Amino acid sequence: MAVAGQFSGMKIGIIGSGNVGGTLTRRLQALGHEVTVGNSRGPETLTPLVAETGATPGTARQAAESGDVVVIATPVRAVPDLPADALRGKVVVDASNYYPRRDGQIGPIDGGEASSRWTSEHLPGAAVVKAFNTIQAGHLLAGGLPAGDPTRIALPVASDDPSAKRTVMSLVEELGFDPIDAGGLDDSWRQQPGSPVYTTDRDAAGVRDGLSEARR
Repeated sequence: MAVAGQFSGMKIGIIGSGNVGGTLTRRLQALGHEVTVGNSRGPETLTPLVAETGATPGTARQAAESGDVVVIATPVRAVPDLPADALRGKVVVDASNYYPRRDGQIGPIDGGEASSRWTSEHLPGAAVVKAFNTIQAGHLLAGGLPAGDPTRIALPVASDDPSAKRTVMSLVEELGFDPIDAGGLDDSWRQQPGSPVYTTDRDAAGVRDGLSEARR
């Protein structure tokens, strides 16, 4: 596993306590970050996760307000209900994936707009970064490896904001994965479900190839 790096001690909010949100709560808290986790069901539903990790429970708004970096790990359909005012000016990691059977039909995404672009339009003033959406939760939990390991999994990171992208790429590195610059939000369709890099656990060269091979 990777050891804590230059971003240790950051305040990180996580909205969503399911597979990916719960896993990132476990990993980031263990690396020394100050994590507040919230969900739509209320802090009382987070007792087991909080007892396990030492993270702070809260509402979705409290998680948004607490973090310098805030991870969204919710169904895409929930994005319009997020506390957009509390996320303004923050690095917001979009770890969600659009599944029409779960989320219902969202016209702009069905029409070809990247889901992270659609998310960013509902979060004005936030620096949205697409990351952590291409890896299964179990591999995110236990698959981190030291830099230079030939079997290290790589994760694409896309954003229009260079500073926000660097911050999230550093977190990816700290968690034990190779961060790959995947361009801007309009390029992030290349890492959505069905793409060559989605849940395929490729290495750095493989992710770069997969992003290039992706077709709409």
